[in-house]
Amino acid sequence: TAFLVVHLDELPENVKETGLFEKIKNFVHVHRNSFLLLCAPFNGKREMDILTDIQQRFFGSNLRVLPVRNNGDIIKGMLTISKVTSKPHVDSIRDRLSLARAHIIERSPVWEMLRDVKLE
Repeated sequence: TAFLVVHLDELPENVKETGLFEKIKNFVHVHRNSFLLLCAPFNGKREMDILTDIQQRFFGSNLRVLPVRNNGDIIKGMLTISKVTSKPHVDSIRDRLSLARAHIIERSPVWEMLRDVKLE
């Protein structure tokens, strides 16, 4: 899992001349599981246009774009993604879901009724 953080307010008006798209392309090519965190308020037309351009250019690639508003959101997003995509945590989530499913089936009155019908 790899992260690329881009602060849109630090880019000049003409984003295409900055080499941003080439940098993102190289990033996606190198990393199999890549996340682009775009930091901007996303209130203006410029930010939305840049986001749309990136999504259209890299549609179908392994790049996931996460719009964030501030540094706190960047950290939260990176921690959440890292936690969820790490192998031990994924296994833990799968085990907990399996236990919850078993518990629901065990305690469900519908399943009890079906068991009773099956026994008769």
